[in-house]
Amino acid sequence: MIEITNIKASLKQGSTEESCLKACKREATRLLNIQSQDIARIVLHRKSIDARKKSNVHFILSAHIQLSNRAQELACVETLDESARKNIHLIDGDEPHFPQPDAIGHRPALRPVVVGTGCAGLFAALTLAHAGLEPLLIERGADATRRTRDVEHFNRTGELNASSNIQFGLGGAGTFSDGKLTTGTKNPLHRLILQTFVEAGAPREILWDAKPHIGSDILPAIVTDIVAQIKNLGGEVRFNTQMVDIARTTAGAISSITVSSADAGGIKREETIATSRLILACGHSARDVFALLSQRDFSLQRKTFAMGVRIEHLQCDIDRAQYGSAAGHPALGAAPYKLVAHTKNGRSLFSFCMCPGGQVVAATSEAHGVVTNGASLYARNGVNANAALLVNINPQDLPGDDPLAGVDLQRSCEHRAFEIGDGAYRAPAQLVGDFMAHRPSTGAATVAPTYPRGVTWTEIDPCLPVHVAETLRLGIPALGRKLRGYDHPDAVLTAIESRSSSPVTIVRDFSCHALGAEGLYPCGEGAGYAGGIMSAATDGIRCAQALIADLR
Repeated sequence: MIEITNIKASLKQGSTEESCLKACKREATRLLNIQSQDIARIVLHRKSIDARKKSNVHFILSAHIQLSNRAQELACVETLDESARKNIHLIDGDEPHFPQPDAIGHRPALRPVVVGTGCAGLFAALTLAHAGLEPLLIERGADATRRTRDVEHFNRTGELNASSNIQFGLGGAGTFSDGKLTTGTKNPLHRLILQTFVEAGAPREILWDAKPHIGSDILPAIVTDIVAQIKNLGGEVRFNTQMVDIARTTAGAISSITVSSADAGGIKREETIATSRLILACGHSARDVFALLSQRDFSLQRKTFAMGVRIEHLQCDIDRAQYGSAAGHPALGAAPYKLVAHTKNGRSLFSFCMCPGGQVVAATSEAHGVVTNGASLYARNGVNANAALLVNINPQDLPGDDPLAGVDLQRSCEHRAFEIGDGAYRAPAQLVGDFMAHRPSTGAATVAPTYPRGVTWTEIDPCLPVHVAETLRLGIPALGRKLRGYDHPDAVLTAIESRSSSPVTIVRDFSCHALGAEGLYPCGEGAGYAGGIMSAATDGIRCAQALIADLR
């Protein structure tokens, strides 16, 4: 196939898939000096917004073109002049795929177990199921339907289900986020992951959108469909089943796990499940798992993580700052942003998990703690924009040498946020202008906070590490110079964003094997090897591939 990049299209030309393909086809015939009938197949590969000049906001497209035969493709590319070649390349049209049952040399006596149904666990189990290994996938939380009810009940009443909430349940923490599929890495598996989402019901545009997202209203159905695929391939999925122990042989190899579950009457029972292959995709909030691994002498290390706040602006203000007079054009949608400021104290302040047209969500998984996160529906049509504003917590920022010291810091800040939020899981909030002036806020101005349990207007410093508060004050004005109005005094800061990533690494080698624990594959964001839906899903496939390779 031939890839053509850097195709410019107006907002009208890039408004639909059909109009994008017309623009790409027109440019392909011109650049390759061919007729439209010479094109056997054309696929839109990427679509991004170029808003560097606010007077000329437009789309940049790339497409994959297949001609009638390979010889014609070679001839077209070889005759190009030097200036044209920079945007035209021959590519291999093959795409990655899941393994087949013949990929394994022998079937193990005990089926592999995957812990956690976030994207890492789902894609690990799906890969194993395609290979014919009939994995057991367990999840402490509920399925998507019950989990949605539990989240809505908590938002209404403040009654927390510690096993089924924003963090725990089918789909993991990503289910009730924006469903962003952006990633800073390039991997051939990304296309397989996106295609899997589309086949499960996700919108087709995630295949080419430079900043794809699914939305919290669609994701529950998507992950439910992936569970059905795993079952149809012979796998088993158990919800409301929590791993409470791991056993090893005297040589250190995994031999079994113990799980706790409850029957319909609420009576809990424990069960030992024998297995020699365990993919541990527990998620970044599975603090009990980290504690268990520490007690059982698995290899853990501190890692850098981040903490901060959620910041909210009016989405229309972000749109104008990003797109100028083109703001509001239906082809553009709600504008995202990604910002960073390096401050004079040697730290950096950066935005994360930006949710256009979204809301701040209540994301605690422990009693008497307040945690914020962000979410958007697929339409991204909410009044506010929100994002995490984060500062790194480095291992040297923590006392002592306990690998779980980061967990202790997270928990103490979350409990403090609960206290100054006046209980009932209300979140402490402060206007940017008041925060910069070191004075408590007394109410909202032009931006109404969206945190569902309500906010307590106060000062947020008491629940933030000192260097985080300092870096916020140093960095917010700098971000305002990068994105006009970002430091507006009416913007709302809601605390605390403490679960953006895991503070712990479950140590593994380059081939995904845990150190000193044969048969254990630490996986995904909770293990310290991913940072979002796409990287977690990719790591899930990698760990499953490592397991399959060990059976050959």
